[in-house]
Amino acid sequence: MDQQSHLRPDDGEALVLFDQLLLRLRDAVATVIYRIHQRVIQAFVVLSLVTLLLFLAAFLYGSFYYAYMPRAAFSTPLHYHYRTDCDSPAPLCSYPVANISLLRNRKHVLTFGQTYRISLHLEMPESPTNEDLGMFMIKATCFSQKDVQLASSVRSAQQPLPASVSRFSMLRYRSDLLKTLTTVLFLPAFLAGTSEQKQQLEVELFSNYVDDPYSPSVTAVIEILSHKVQIYSSQLYVHAHFTGIRYLLFYFPVVSALVGVASNFIFLSVLFVVSYMRLLLRFEWRPEQVRNNGPVSAREQPEDDKGVTAGAAEQVGPLRISTATPEETVATAETNNK
Repeated sequence: MDQQSHLRPDDGEALVLFDQLLLRLRDAVATVIYRIHQRVIQAFVVLSLVTLLLFLAAFLYGSFYYAYMPRAAFSTPLHYHYRTDCDSPAPLCSYPVANISLLRNRKHVLTFGQTYRISLHLEMPESPTNEDLGMFMIKATCFSQKDVQLASSVRSAQQPLPASVSRFSMLRYRSDLLKTLTTVLFLPAFLAGTSEQKQQLEVELFSNYVDDPYSPSVTAVIEILSHKVQIYSSQLYVHAHFTGIRYLLFYFPVVSALVGVASNFIFLSVLFVVSYMRLLLRFEWRPEQVRNNGPVSAREQPEDDKGVTAGAAEQVGPLRISTATPEETVATAETNNK
């Protein structure tokens, strides 16, 4: 019996300790789960905020790029028209003329203040007529919406000899023997139709053309000053010559995009942090309120004193205030002693 009486208190203490251990373990697990939950919520909020800021930064950069960058290149085919109702021995009664619209979807192709290089590409057959033609002139004229002539360019071009490359109206000579060997070598391709005896001629019309913002160009007229010229097809090419920021945006698009999006993201982040701090500072006490009402510690101190006094009064009991005279007090004391 004594042994059991000695063991029971130990078992009770062990159970108490085990219960306390379980409670602590449960509290620790609950604390860890709560912290993990809070971290997950915070991570989700931060990730959502960062994603939103990145989307806004990319949108701002894309809007700036679309509004600031002009079209880099523009090309359009040329369709010539001419007169043939004359008694002239020449095959054409007038010079071939082509009208080109510089509007696309009612918007100007040329951006104001941007420098452009305008060139004409001619695809011409290597016919005896073109070889005998030699030099010929090409005239380009730009007109505004009120049919006012804005700019005019006249360039000369010479039909290159077979299998040669012409740049800036430069002519390269090839002998008859070399032309014969070239024809014999490419004879299967000529017969199959995969290759033709033609030449590509490039003529630069405007090297630094800048459109007038007060009278923008809406139409261009290309005129070939020759009655005997023979042309397969022709294309008008307009290339923008970028400088400064536009040069960096066009030739280094990835780096420019990274820098632009990062700059916008930093700016938006700073703006968000400043707005958040300002929102937090709105809940703080103003200096006038602190001077009128006193500091927070001073306002809370009387309440604490009242609490302490009330506690002491509850322990000691209510104080009795006696209004009796000294003689009555002595008589009452003697009665109590008896």
